[in-house]
Amino acid sequence: MDATTLYSIGELSRRTGLSVRTIRFYSDSGVVAPTTRTPAGYRLYDLDALRRLELLRTLRELGVDLATIQRVLNRELPVAEVAAAHADVLDVQIRMLHMRRSVLRVVAGRGSSPEETTLMHRLTQLSGQERRRVLDDFMEGTFGTVDADPTAVAMVRAATPDLPGDPTSEQVAAWAEIVELVGDEDFRARMRRAVAGRVARLPLAIERDAGEELMEFTRQKAAEATGAGMDPCSDSAAPVIDDLVHRFAEVFGRTPDTEFRDWMAQQFEEAHDPRVDRYWRLVWIVNGWQVVPQLIPVYSWLIQALRHGRAA
Repeated sequence: MDATTLYSIGELSRRTGLSVRTIRFYSDSGVVAPTTRTPAGYRLYDLDALRRLELLRTLRELGVDLATIQRVLNRELPVAEVAAAHADVLDVQIRMLHMRRSVLRVVAGRGSSPEETTLMHRLTQLSGQERRRVLDDFMEGTFGTVDADPTAVAMVRAATPDLPGDPTSEQVAAWAEIVELVGDEDFRARMRRAVAGRVARLPLAIERDAGEELMEFTRQKAAEATGAGMDPCSDSAAPVIDDLVHRFAEVFGRTPDTEFRDWMAQQFEEAHDPRVDRYWRLVWIVNGWQVVPQLIPVYSWLIQALRHGRAA
């Protein structure tokens, strides 16, 4: 094969793997024009046309449109520039596919309803700017209408959830739950109270009256249960919470019954709202942060176990 060799459409088809019909289309479109014709009018192509067809096939397989390919073949655009642009487009498409895959896994795992599936898909399709707008509205609605402590606002803003481009199914589910939470007025009120209490650093009455030794023991047991993934409403949690209730009842001179459990739960709920604790755990999941045992909201586990527990 040399520069003077001419090929028929059939020979080009065998060498490039393209169909005769496709090569004829490219030829009629002017993308790869015939070099010459036979006396009978049949098209013939030279080595340059063969190479143009091979490059055209490669670019088409990579998803480049025909108009752009023609500009490349005419040397109006460098191949490297086209490749970079299409790589960027593919990056976006891959991220979207990963997002869809994560949504489908959540739907399959949770047995979601059609309405929940539609909502979750819509929430994950929000752009980064739209997601920030949702959270900015939450910040403004929660702290913008009151004399909020700047430290409290800064604390919440510093932990803004940011859904990654390639989220896991767990992150998708957490993000959808966060959006539902931050749009709820009751949750916003709870967040205002909880953050204000943390900034003031005032101990709860039950913490003060129970004493540091019992409180440290309680935090340790609840943290161990939480770290082990123990469901506060499970049978395995019953001995843990029963022991704690008896210890508190002894200190307070009370009977460790259902009424006392409810009282304990109310006391801890004053500054350790389960929904607020849930929000922070979801933020850790979405941001992919490592869970630090000392920062696990152990009172949330304790409150749920107290509410669920039977009279000891």
